[in-house]
Amino acid sequence: MPRSTLRSLLLLLALLPFAAPQEALAQLAPPAIAARSWLLLDASSGQVLAAHEPDMKVEPASLTKVMTAYLAFAALKEKRITADQRPAVSMAAYKAGGSRMFVDPREPATVEQLLNGMIVQSGNDASIVLAEALAGTEETFAQQMNREAQRLGLRNTQFRNATGLPDPEHYSTARDLATLAARLIVDFPEYYPLYSKREYTYNNIRQPNRNRLLAVDPSVDGMKTGHTEAAGYCLIASAHRKQPGLDSERRLVSVVIGANSESSRAIESQKLLNYGFQNFDAVRVYAKGQPAGNYQVWKGTVDAVAGGFEADLVVTVPRGQADKVKAEIERVQPLVAPIAQGQRIGTLRVKIDDKVLVERPLLALAAVEPAGWFGRTWDGLRMMLSK
Repeated sequence: MPRSTLRSLLLLLALLPFAAPQEALAQLAPPAIAARSWLLLDASSGQVLAAHEPDMKVEPASLTKVMTAYLAFAALKEKRITADQRPAVSMAAYKAGGSRMFVDPREPATVEQLLNGMIVQSGNDASIVLAEALAGTEETFAQQMNREAQRLGLRNTQFRNATGLPDPEHYSTARDLATLAARLIVDFPEYYPLYSKREYTYNNIRQPNRNRLLAVDPSVDGMKTGHTEAAGYCLIASAHRKQPGLDSERRLVSVVIGANSESSRAIESQKLLNYGFQNFDAVRVYAKGQPAGNYQVWKGTVDAVAGGFEADLVVTVPRGQADKVKAEIERVQPLVAPIAQGQRIGTLRVKIDDKVLVERPLLALAAVEPAGWFGRTWDGLRMMLSK
């Protein structure tokens, strides 16, 4: 996926991650999903296509490692660590329970190897080594995880460790995990391909990626599995497929929590992804920078300013209903200079049959400087007379 498209998706997610009222798309019943909680997100538009108990607080198990990876990727990007760096292996990491990559304190792994071990092999030991390298202790790292969760808008998530090992105060939701996964994909495209690796060998031990969809669906390129006795079998899956009429591929993200087996979480996730691709279309309403209209400006050096959007405005609609999409703009009145480029000057509502699909801020595509004394005074009088 081109970097420009990824940047556009990031802007879209940052503006309004889950804007679609569920009832707007509810006419297409989703398949029955055998899981405690689940959600399907169209990352191309930021809309939730279907969900069941998406805000239920659940034990995220190893899905936690998506946040651990997010912070590690950020540290690499900011050059606070390097890929060839070899962090020390503490006894806490060496003796970590659950899934492991089998780090050796006598021959520490590189950061690159640790990332592969954490993402592909779901190594708890690798997660702890990375957490300690970035924050000194896993406890301090968990505090960083929680600060990042707040910044990303994960409203019902709290971390207590870097691994997802059980803790009564360690929880998240399907909605928050979908948000996190989508943000990782667009924030760190250079590292995201790690999630598509089907196996990894470290210390002469080959381990397969537990995400079975990588082997059966070529459109799936991630993302993370998880399992504990309390959480059940969990999977965040992401797939991208080409849709005619769009410049870029559509990306869907599914989150399934509490399936009853490893095969079940893959089957249920595949159901959701197929449902989303087969029953919905993404429609580009406005292109990035395309004027949606020109709007009157008072007391400015010009009389009007164009309104538009910083990223492609894409909405997801039930298949066959693209021609029913209507866009309505409610603008700020009066619009008085000075106006900064990117300033909100109105609200766009995209509807089907009077049902609001999404709302987006309408932004000024150019700055407008204030007029001189005479122009401001004249427009002030005109504004008084127009009331």
